[in-house]
Amino acid sequence: MAQYIVRRLLQAIPLLALISFVLFAFTNALGDPLAVFAESRQRPTAQQRLEITRRLGLDRPIYEQYLYWLIGNDWTLVDVRGDGTLMEPGRRQGILRGDFGLSFVTRQPAWTRIEERLPKTLTLMIPAYIITVTLAIGIGVYSSIRQYSFFDNLITGLSFFFYSMPIFFIALMVIYLFAVSFSRWGLPALPIGGTGDGSIGDLLRHMLMPVFCLVAIQLAGYVRFIRSSMLEVLSQDYIRTARAKGLSERRVIQRHAFKNAALPLVTLVGLDLPFLLAGAVVTERIFAWPGMGRLFIESFERADIPVMMTILMLLCVLVVVFQILTDIIYTWFDPRIRY
Repeated sequence: MAQYIVRRLLQAIPLLALISFVLFAFTNALGDPLAVFAESRQRPTAQQRLEITRRLGLDRPIYEQYLYWLIGNDWTLVDVRGDGTLMEPGRRQGILRGDFGLSFVTRQPAWTRIEERLPKTLTLMIPAYIITVTLAIGIGVYSSIRQYSFFDNLITGLSFFFYSMPIFFIALMVIYLFAVSFSRWGLPALPIGGTGDGSIGDLLRHMLMPVFCLVAIQLAGYVRFIRSSMLEVLSQDYIRTARAKGLSERRVIQRHAFKNAALPLVTLVGLDLPFLLAGAVVTERIFAWPGMGRLFIESFERADIPVMMTILMLLCVLVVVFQILTDIIYTWFDPRIRY
């Protein structure tokens, strides 16, 4: 097992290098970073624009920019003061040394902006995901046991309905019902956006609608996935053998059926967990939630390349790491994989 983990880690290094180069090339082609500096109170002169271009390395080939972004360079971290003058230079260390560069918009380190938004995203996404997986397992397993019953048909219909609905439509309907309509009827209305005044009670009230939207849009797919996986396992010969041996139905479901049906679920969870850190772009935008998804959209709109690259590289690393962890967890569900 140790050799397998080391081999997977070594294979991940060239994969991450290739992904990082592709992302770097695409993000640098999205917009002109000089346009961000042109938004200062006093726009840089032509000479200053040339100086910014040189210091940012925009006059160099893309592969050379990538190498310096990766391992560091002698270019300066540029800024434009309110009077239009350039700040003193500073050496860039490269992302391999933990230096992700300065935000073109706020002039803060890119990682600092991530640290400001990440707790808000985790506060929203972790409860939503726990509720989604818990409900999906219970509903999916019960629906597979009671196949074609009224409950199964009801869950199937609701699953297709919510799965086909775009998240922004669900969010707007939830706002209309629990905020606008409740206010008209004289009922306590839920807050539309933001995170509240800092108290736990107010934070929970602000979380109710975005968490409901995230659970509704994710639960449908998970329920259908678990139901189909359980139905496939329940039709296997070893399930009939377990029942023929006189084992209780509960033991058959828990020890034999669900454990084998959980393998595809582990893969799905392993793929989805890294994206919890990215946040829900549409949900955070609609509910004005200051998380990672909203930060990414703001960075994309303003061509804030250092922040965009930091978010994307964080996701890439987490996807690779969680895939390795998923393969390790497989050995617990199916001991045959160890051999």
